[in-house]
Amino acid sequence: MSEIDHIEVRGGNVNNLKNIDVDIPLNKFVAISGPSGSGKSSLAMGILYSEGSKRYLDALSTYTKNRIGQAKSAQVRSVKHIPSALALRQRPSIPSDRSTVGSMSEIFNVVRLIFSRLGSVVCPNGHRLEPSMAIAQAMAMSGEKMGQITCPVCGAAFMAKSAEDFSFNSTGACPECHGLGRIRELDPEKIIDDENKTLAEGAVASWRLPGRNFMPTVVANIGVRTDVPYKDLTDKEKDIVLHGEKKQYKVDFRSSTGRVFHTDKALYENAYDAVYDSVKSSKSDRSVARLNAFFHFSTCPVCHGTRLNPDLLTQLVAGLTIVQVGNLTLSQLPEWERQTKAQLPADMQKMAGALFADLDNNLQPLLELGLSYLTLSRNGNSLSTGELQRIELARTLRTETTGVLYVLDEPSIGLHPDNIRGLIHVMRALIAQGNSLVVVDHESSIIAAADWVIEIGPGSGDAGGRVIAEGTPESLTHNPKSLIGPFISGKAQILRPKQAALTDLSKKLHETHLTVSNYFNLHNVAIEFPDNRLTAVTGFSGAGKTSLILDSLVNAIQDKKRGLKLPKQVTELNTDLHEVISVDSSPVGKNGRSTLATYTSIMDNLRHIFASLPAAKAKHFGISYFSYNSKEGACPHCGGTGTMTLDIQYLPDIEEVCPYCHGTRFIDDVQKILWHGYSIVDLLNLSVEAALPVFKSETTIERQLQLLAEVGLGYLHLGESTPSLSGGEAQRLKLAKHLTRGQKGTLFVFDEPSIGLHPRDVQILLGVLDKLKENGATIIVITHDMTIMINSDYLIDLGPKGGSDGGKVMAFGQPLQLIQHPTSITLTYLQKYWDHFQAQTSV
Repeated sequence: MSEIDHIEVRGGNVNNLKNIDVDIPLNKFVAISGPSGSGKSSLAMGILYSEGSKRYLDALSTYTKNRIGQAKSAQVRSVKHIPSALALRQRPSIPSDRSTVGSMSEIFNVVRLIFSRLGSVVCPNGHRLEPSMAIAQAMAMSGEKMGQITCPVCGAAFMAKSAEDFSFNSTGACPECHGLGRIRELDPEKIIDDENKTLAEGAVASWRLPGRNFMPTVVANIGVRTDVPYKDLTDKEKDIVLHGEKKQYKVDFRSSTGRVFHTDKALYENAYDAVYDSVKSSKSDRSVARLNAFFHFSTCPVCHGTRLNPDLLTQLVAGLTIVQVGNLTLSQLPEWERQTKAQLPADMQKMAGALFADLDNNLQPLLELGLSYLTLSRNGNSLSTGELQRIELARTLRTETTGVLYVLDEPSIGLHPDNIRGLIHVMRALIAQGNSLVVVDHESSIIAAADWVIEIGPGSGDAGGRVIAEGTPESLTHNPKSLIGPFISGKAQILRPKQAALTDLSKKLHETHLTVSNYFNLHNVAIEFPDNRLTAVTGFSGAGKTSLILDSLVNAIQDKKRGLKLPKQVTELNTDLHEVISVDSSPVGKNGRSTLATYTSIMDNLRHIFASLPAAKAKHFGISYFSYNSKEGACPHCGGTGTMTLDIQYLPDIEEVCPYCHGTRFIDDVQKILWHGYSIVDLLNLSVEAALPVFKSETTIERQLQLLAEVGLGYLHLGESTPSLSGGEAQRLKLAKHLTRGQKGTLFVFDEPSIGLHPRDVQILLGVLDKLKENGATIIVITHDMTIMINSDYLIDLGPKGGSDGGKVMAFGQPLQLIQHPTSITLTYLQKYWDHFQAQTSV
């Protein structure tokens, strides 16, 4: 019997995939490439991961399956020979406040164990005991004697600290902040909105929270005047408002129509209780954010932000407390390991070797993935998407599994070109462990390193969904159907033609000057960049790009506009820019009810068009009937979502198309109203490109469609769910609204706008940025994309690396001039990239 060497996919129809048949080699590094929206993730995540994870879960008990989130079943005829699958998604979940780099990478677990077993402890009488096997053995004992140590100097018996005692999520937490490192206090100035207002006019901000708007009526019943300004109330009245007893009162409520409603149980909540009680019942992120506005957060005065009980800081390893070790960067941990081993007695070396071997196994992948600048104590929720994904990838590699299918979605996000080598090495290690790897990515160097490439295309949306080429990277360079082949070979044209008027930097331009004194790793950093030009800000992750641009420049311009003091780290801002628009890749909309049509003004215009039709007026259908978000127009069975979720207990929930509206979302009568032969459902099913000729007589809608097409989103349907868009698509959608008007004096800041973009799509993005420049805009792009770098008018490179090794301006000027004499790692890679394409195009 021949050995099975590939996964066999037959009849794949997920999203826009068109009944594709494809074989994916096993125990190989397989890259999936194609334009944005072509169907790459549908194959990788929608079929391979979905089916691979499902097969694994099928082997578990019913009880276990009932408690594990399961992927939806894939729309595919058959998938054979697929291993169990694990996935690293493009957008990892945001960690909680209690997560740190140390806890997420599990390195801190080993550090806690090292402090428990190898630490120098202090007895209750202040005598320091050097590390010894006696201490380590005491921690390994069972029963009441576990951890009990006797001081050889004074004879005092005491309990040594266990690994659990060093956890800020357990017994080691600071007693004041409970392991959060900061405390939250209600801000009295936020409670009273305006002392010049009366209570009836809303002077108490916390009484405007949901369910508290009747408090002025209750407090009036207690005897507090509600018709005079708050500042004129007596001290007794103010005390009742702020601190009055929570109890029930008999109150008469008068409605807007004059009717009186009586109750004996109107519960009074004072201004402070209204916030505290709301916090207890709050569940959604939106309501938590609203309530946080009433508080101010400050560093915990007991632990000073370390999260740990200060009593733990007497225990040392190599002369450092656990807090000091937590503040080391990952690159500094090997030196701490060396110093620790050097100070330990001979009989502890074996134990130390075993503990630090575990630490090294966790640490090495993180260093290879370019995260050496992070500290163990860094908050997990402060990390970028790319940093989160790489920590997940490093943790996956450490498990040393075999026979698993790993599916990675855009693992190159946030990676400097120098870190791509480390990523490829890590991915090769996964293969060497006996696994299979499928990577969805647009980075040509990653695709060139793959064993096999599958290209989906040829276009996006309806124009995609087909396998257009497959083979080794080398074979694709000779395949005329391949879209990525020219970028692997260096034959693609990467430099866009530019208008002379917008590229000549020799003539005097207005410039923006910024100086940042001390902010993280930035110390007296001064930059300048030309207005009405595209400036690329480059450098390793952690080099200071976000601190310099998003935290300092953006905030400084905004504060200047509002007449506020500049951020404390900004010592100079000299600019003619007065507006700033930051365009990030965060999802657009909260749920599937947000679509391309609702995000733009298209849906509102459609509703007015249909409501004005004679057929609609005859049925008395107003504009609310032409919205699936209103009860008048929405299908009553699915509530306007178009789908119904069936809970079948221990099996994955099944999401079915609504059998009543058949996924259209609207009631039948609404769908019978036609405009030029189209129902509103028909129009929402059109792509942007297909809709353009349909709306040629509707100027407002046509202009919106043209803008969407100009930013490269012509393949999206008008009814497309916006939260499902990729990061790059989300950025371009947000950008579309800014292309219609003059933007002189406006700074646009883009953070990694090439996320999710095929190299050909990057050219479309550059065209959009050119259009913004024509409108007078100044543009800054924080990027690792070398095509964007080489096409920028100006480049500022920070480095030389990240963290404590970053924060310096390594180079600034026009890219093609800078690469003549590279002065940084970034410019060295940019020179090689430019030479690679120039060598081919000049042949």
